[in-house]
Amino acid sequence: MAPPGPGGMKRCCRRVLRWIPVLFISVIVAWSYYAYVFQLCIESIDNLGEKITCLVVYHVIFVLFVWAYWQTIFTDPMNPLKEFHLSYADRELLEQEGRGEAHQEILKRIAKDLPIYTRTLSGGIRYCDRCQLLKPDRCHHCSVCDKCILKMDHHCPWVNNCVGFSNYKFFVLFLAYSLLYCTFITATDTRYFIRFWTNGLPDTQAKFHILFLFFAAAMFSVSLFSLFGYHCWLVCKNRSTLEAFRAPAFRHGQDKNGFSLGLSKNIRQVFGDEKIFWPLPIFSSLGDGCSFPTCLVNQDPEQPNMSAGTNCMVNSTGEAHQFPARPLRESQTQLLSEGTSQKDQHGTSNPAMAIENET
Repeated sequence: MAPPGPGGMKRCCRRVLRWIPVLFISVIVAWSYYAYVFQLCIESIDNLGEKITCLVVYHVIFVLFVWAYWQTIFTDPMNPLKEFHLSYADRELLEQEGRGEAHQEILKRIAKDLPIYTRTLSGGIRYCDRCQLLKPDRCHHCSVCDKCILKMDHHCPWVNNCVGFSNYKFFVLFLAYSLLYCTFITATDTRYFIRFWTNGLPDTQAKFHILFLFFAAAMFSVSLFSLFGYHCWLVCKNRSTLEAFRAPAFRHGQDKNGFSLGLSKNIRQVFGDEKIFWPLPIFSSLGDGCSFPTCLVNQDPEQPNMSAGTNCMVNSTGEAHQFPARPLRESQTQLLSEGTSQKDQHGTSNPAMAIENET
C-alpha cells in the first residue's frame, strides 16, 4: 500500500489537531472530578450528610453534562436529502451554461418542486458548487467539514463538530449542564475556599485542589452564562447563529423573523412536543431539517399551487418525505397543528452550519 502523499498527510494532521480542544476539555473535566470527589468531598468535608448530598447531586449533574457533551461531539450532522442533489444531466447542463441568467433558470426549474423559499441576497436560488446541490432552507456549507449541513448554527472547535439540526438540542443542553456543573462546584466549594484563606484547612494537597477548583469553576461559569443566555435567545427567536448575523433572504427580501412562530412553537421546534424529553440528551426536535414552517403571508409565486397541498418525495431508504407546497402563516405540520383548520401540510428539517458568501 502506497504511503499517503503530502496532501493526505496534511489532512491527517488537521484531523488530529482538531481534537486538541476536545482533549483539553476532557482533561479539565477529569481533573475537576478528582478534585471535587476525592479532595473536597471525601478528604475535606467532615459532615457525613453533607458529603453524601454533595456526591449524589454532583454525580447526577456530571452524568447529564458528559452525556450531552458526548452526544454533541459524536452525533453526525445531517446533510440534504438526495432530492436536493443535481442529476448528472443537470450538472453537465450547468457547467455548459456557466454563471448567468441561464444558470439561474436551470436552478429555478430544478427547484420548482422543492420546498425552497430562501434566496441569495441577489434573489437567486442558493446552490452549492462543491456539493453540487440546491441548498434547503437554513442549510449552509461548512468549510471545515467541507459539506452542506442542515440548519447549520456554527462549527464548534470545542466539540470538533458542526452544530446543526441533528445536534443543536444536545449543544444547548451541553451549555446548560456545563453551566450548572460549574455553578454547583463554585457554590459548594466556596466555604472551603474561604477556609483555605483563613488557614482553616490543614496544610495538605487538598487545599490547593480546592483553590484552583474554585477559580476554574467560577471563571467557566461567567463565560458559559453569557454563551448559554445567547443561545436561549436564539431558540426563543427561532434563529441560528448564522441567521442572527445575517437575516435569511426570501423573495420579498431579508426577514430576520421569517422562521419565528412564537415563543412556544419556537422552543418546541428544537426540543419537541414531549416535555419529559426536554432535559435529556435524546433527539426530539421536530421535522427533518430540509424544510421549515414560516410566518410568511405572501406566497412564493415560483412554488406550484397543488390541490393536495403537499409534494411527496421518496428518499434512498424508501421513506416518503412530504414537502409543503408553499409557506403559510399557519400549516398543520406537527409543529403548527394547534388552532388551524387548513389541510395537513408536513414540513421537514435538517442541520448544519458554515459561514459562506452568497451573492
